[in-house]
Amino acid sequence: MHPPSPWNLRGRLYLSVFALPAAALPPLPAGIRPLTVAGRVLLGAAWVRYEPGGTLHYRELLTAVLLRDLRVSIVDIWVDSEASRDGGRELWAIPKDLATLAIDPPAASAAGIATAVLRPGRRWPGRWPTPMSLRQARGDTLVETPVRGRTAIRGARIAWTAERDGRLAYLTGRKPMLSLMLDGFRMRFGR
Repeated sequence: MHPPSPWNLRGRLYLSVFALPAAALPPLPAGIRPLTVAGRVLLGAAWVRYEPGGTLHYRELLTAVLLRDLRVSIVDIWVDSEASRDGGRELWAIPKDLATLAIDPPAASAAGIATAVLRPGRRWPGRWPTPMSLRQARGDTLVETPVRGRTAIRGARIAWTAERDGRLAYLTGRKPMLSLMLDGFRMRFGR
């Protein structure tokens, strides 16, 4: 069982943005076309801790690619909640899998997938809007999901280590262009 859409969520997100060679990505479903510039794509990798007070609370590790129309599509994702996994798959076609996750700064880990050292930096003034549109493939159908919210933003340093033979091997040996922490976010996921 999972809650109906929309989900109102709150928590902390640690995000790194990478410019990867397009050929490094795993094959993407039909209709999911990344924005490619000089043979590179922008990929975000994030550790998320959804906290009590929202629709669900759980932990998550994901990667997502920026698309040509500036939407985002999740490439790989793991959660430590069956309700989140089942809801993500059924409601929004998000390919969530289960994993054992720990996100307790300064460390984050996903058993057999990746680890990270998380170092939050200075907070930016104000709270920032976080609009996003997600596009996922369910067979031949594309599922569009709006995401809206607000957050405080901090600079961050995040050192990633991915398992060389794992699903995030495309991050192995790569350094992010930019890392941020979305601190105390509140978001509405879905319609």
